[in-house]
Amino acid sequence: MANEVQAIELEGLTKDFSLAERGKYLRAVDHLTLSIRENSVYGLLGPNGSGKSTTIRMLLGLSKPSAGSASIFGLSPDSREARSRIGYLPDAPYYHSFLSGRELMRFFGTLLGIKKRLLEERIVELLVRFGLEDAMDRKVGTYSKGMLQRLGFAQALVGDPDILILDEPTAGVDPVGAAEVGEFVVSLKKQGKTVLLCSHLLTQVQDLCDHVGILNRGRLLAHGKIEDLLGDGDDSALELDGLDERERQEVVSFARERGGRVRPGRNDLEDLFRRLVREDSNQEEGE
Repeated sequence: MANEVQAIELEGLTKDFSLAERGKYLRAVDHLTLSIRENSVYGLLGPNGSGKSTTIRMLLGLSKPSAGSASIFGLSPDSREARSRIGYLPDAPYYHSFLSGRELMRFFGTLLGIKKRLLEERIVELLVRFGLEDAMDRKVGTYSKGMLQRLGFAQALVGDPDILILDEPTAGVDPVGAAEVGEFVVSLKKQGKTVLLCSHLLTQVQDLCDHVGILNRGRLLAHGKIEDLLGDGDDSALELDGLDERERQEVVSFARERGGRVRPGRNDLEDLFRRLVREDSNQEEGE
């Protein structure tokens, strides 16, 4: 819709890295153009090395694009205002083990310029929210992996950002923890936040995201609404093991002749992802 607010806009975003050989470079992100509307959950997908992390670094103002542009609510990622509106959870966060959870939160809040009284209230609120109330004064070095993950979510929210960038938030997390991440993402959207989610758990992405973009070799292979990309399914998606295509059609025809209703199986994001990446990689080999 014309009046939708775009939280993130990328226009021809490109990033090249110089190689040791003179005049050679590696293109990590290749003319990436997409928009992410406010109060939505967008899944940025791709195999390792596809350019997701490089794109995130440019969004955070940590890396300059070689060409094109990125904006946060129309602002340059380099601007103080843009940075204040983003919370970030990296895929492998590293925290100073000698600080307590409360001290670590205070460190990040101070960097954001949050007033002391408000910051102390927010620290307690967030640590309680993520089940760390009994560990907030313990050293971070004593935290389990699950506790560190919850601490990561708390620090990403300490500035009450409008946009949350979550880079592989379920990496190394057990199924219970992965489900908690999903519930957290849903709660963020209900609060009016915008979430950019990178994850290899494509089943969860399919359930959580409004839109997705699929990257490979730094290029956008497909993007759009989940339902538009997957379509409605067809008879070929029925789960009938051990039958060839002719026998499958015979089963479908038999059911319909008897007045039965054949409901197609649900198309799968993981199947789409694998097919697009495989086709693009095969094209690269043929070039």
